[in-house]
Amino acid sequence: MGSKDPVSVLKGVGKQAAETLQEMKIETIHDLIMTFPYRHEDFQLKDLADTPHNERVTVEGRVESEPSVLFLGKNKSRTTVQVMVGRHLIKAIFFNQPYVKAKLRISEVVTLTGKWDRGRQVITVSNHTIGPRTDGADFEPVYSLKGSIFQKTFRKLMRQALDLAKGDIEDCLPERFRTKYHLPSIEDALEWVHFPTDGEALKQARRRFVYEELLMFQLKMQALRKKTREEEGGSFIDYDLGRLKQFIETLPFDLTDAQKRVVNEICRDLKEPFRMNRLLQGDVGSGKTVVAAISLYGAVTAGQQGALMAPTEILAEQHANTLAQWFQPFAVNIALLTGSVKGKKRQLIQEQLAAGEIDILIGTHALIQPDVRFKKLGLVITDEQHRFGVDQRRVLKDKGYNPDVLFMTATPIPRTLAISAFGEMDVSVIDEMPVGRKEIQTFWMKKDMFGKIVSRMEKELAAGRQAYVICPLIEESDKLDYQNAVDLFQQLSTYFHGKHTVGLMHGRLSSDEKEETMRSFTEGEIEVLVSTTVVEVGVNVPNATFMLIYDAERFGLSQLHQLRGRVGRGSDQSYCVLLADPKTEIGKERMASMTETNDGFVLAEKDLQLRGPGDFFGRKQSGVPEFKMADLVHDYRALETARRDAEALVNSDEFWTGDETRCLREHLEESGALAAGRLD
Repeated sequence: MGSKDPVSVLKGVGKQAAETLQEMKIETIHDLIMTFPYRHEDFQLKDLADTPHNERVTVEGRVESEPSVLFLGKNKSRTTVQVMVGRHLIKAIFFNQPYVKAKLRISEVVTLTGKWDRGRQVITVSNHTIGPRTDGADFEPVYSLKGSIFQKTFRKLMRQALDLAKGDIEDCLPERFRTKYHLPSIEDALEWVHFPTDGEALKQARRRFVYEELLMFQLKMQALRKKTREEEGGSFIDYDLGRLKQFIETLPFDLTDAQKRVVNEICRDLKEPFRMNRLLQGDVGSGKTVVAAISLYGAVTAGQQGALMAPTEILAEQHANTLAQWFQPFAVNIALLTGSVKGKKRQLIQEQLAAGEIDILIGTHALIQPDVRFKKLGLVITDEQHRFGVDQRRVLKDKGYNPDVLFMTATPIPRTLAISAFGEMDVSVIDEMPVGRKEIQTFWMKKDMFGKIVSRMEKELAAGRQAYVICPLIEESDKLDYQNAVDLFQQLSTYFHGKHTVGLMHGRLSSDEKEETMRSFTEGEIEVLVSTTVVEVGVNVPNATFMLIYDAERFGLSQLHQLRGRVGRGSDQSYCVLLADPKTEIGKERMASMTETNDGFVLAEKDLQLRGPGDFFGRKQSGVPEFKMADLVHDYRALETARRDAEALVNSDEFWTGDETRCLREHLEESGALAAGRLD
């Protein structure tokens, strides 16, 4: 018997157990042994002096008092006893176990496992044994199980399975990697992860599986990247370096070192024969637009057309106006195409575009309509790429013969997530702000300070500035006691009546209503804009210097940072006030982090730690892989190493032909990455 046998060969697996295991996607011995524990119970004896508050701990001590039982109602009770553990006289509390009173005799030695309350010197006991601990492992695996299979039963099955599979498990990890990184063999690692003899064995097993899992994933991404480049080819954009430098010299500001580095990375890609597939990350206000303009001009100097797609009409108009100013001294024909452009004007743009008379087309999703045809599209730039669906991005790309593609985002994505969710793309980062930009002053204030905050806002308005007030909900909710936009709009309209104009914007308005409200705010007709988070992306009102975020604890760090970036866009000092009474430690930490830094990448890393990768984007992202053992927050070094190794492997002939890498190749083929074409 071996690892390919069905689990039904194991003693204790009848029809019902086999069906339950099948629900857990366990059909063979191999499936079973590759089902890892999601945690291990640590039964090592600890010194309470070194044990942090609220941590689970196992201790050995002597009973010092008669136990007392307090009955709290039907089948509920609390048994309390004093126990001397080393130098500490502590209380041990047993909930709903009145029978332990008879077992706990004065001077008896007991072993207790439970949560340690350092301040109260109390252990809430979850496991106990009378007498010193003489048997049992220090680490006990805990699995995610279904149905009537219990932990004890599953561990017995695992023990049988490991014994049966011994000598029959192929080690997919090439020996040179195991040697280089001092990783255990597959058999040792499986033994140590399921039945660790000590903490070090568990650590080494985890190291092995984390690296192997990340290597497999990165092989998929790198093979896909290689396949895409080789099969699709790309548009070779032989730009005029002299004209490009001339354009940069005419800009009304100097490029930052980060902008120069990113421009060089993009320009290298433009001249390559394969299609550029690059993600450009830059914090709010870091100057991504000028990088986009330089890239587009590169395509124009090579006799090709460029397209820039933005998620809203306002953002598309902003881009068109900005680029028109910068390109004024040059013979560049820029056109704007949005849903508002209709009739003869639209028809003229379409004719000029198809004839190659328009060099750069800027617009919204109107760019991807079937009647929009380019003569020679060489470069496609998508701004705030996560706001467009995969199909929308692909349609625009398909309007040229494999044009180079640049995705831009102002949402700082931690490097580990960028490598994972966008692993088949090259990533450029603008991690430096333009000189002279004033940092937004951020304050965290409690709800009872609302009156003072509005007075402070009034000072900004009296000086001719504008303000945003952001709310998490549109209308009153019975379930959530959070201020809503409609109520706040009415409250502030009454407060500022006759002095300042107040507007309201939220997701339930029609597109035309949103555009009109935003235009009124942009042009200064509305002085205070009460809004939900629809203003998060692409609103540029340099005169807005004050932002109040109501119920700020309801937002993630990255979202708060994006919202804050709507102010501070002019030369005046700007302010952001977070109105929040967070009840949790994470909520308090989030507010404190916002007041400590304006760096979006620092906040993104913090957000990843607080919320985890699954929720980083505000929803489950299909692009973020689920791993059995790896953790993107803590295993970022292993991820970097795995990416490097995977890239070297897929670009070597040996990987595709050698015997040592056969198992990795088979896994890659099974994953479907080689046949998929693209992972969008």
